[in-house]
Amino acid sequence: MDELLGLLRIHIKRGVNLAIRDVSTSDPYVVVKMDKQRLKTRVIKKDINPEWNEDLTLSVSDPSIPLMLTVYDHDTFTMDDKMGDAELDISPYIEALKTQVDDLAAGTIITRIQPCRTNCLAEESCVVFENGKVVQDVVLRLRHVECGELELQLEWINLPGAKGL
Repeated sequence: MDELLGLLRIHIKRGVNLAIRDVSTSDPYVVVKMDKQRLKTRVIKKDINPEWNEDLTLSVSDPSIPLMLTVYDHDTFTMDDKMGDAELDISPYIEALKTQVDDLAAGTIITRIQPCRTNCLAEESCVVFENGKVVQDVVLRLRHVECGELELQLEWINLPGAKGL
């Protein structure tokens, strides 16, 4: 527990225009990995624009380790097909969390992260002070696939007894 900084809640909102891996659709789910941790969403049947609205929570000890997200198509009798992946550097979000937020108005943008060749962002991602929390809305363009994006939101959870930021 002495190395644990806190928890990162990843709200997997939805997939947009995901790749077709079955005859005319896919049965997608998302696997999120960070270091040795691995979590996954439920499978949504026959939908290339699935809405998961699921929270996955990872413990964070080293904020320099990126989040790895992979979308798969669930198959009953064969191995699941990969539908793309994305990597997300959480360090800009972690840095924004260190900002003093006591006197910020709701909706205040703390920082903006621009899409570039070295990240998987599909559009600008803002870290915002909202409802008493610092959150980051993210749209990731999937790599190694013909199309598809993932929408998610990051939220930090302080843990009593953890090292903290």
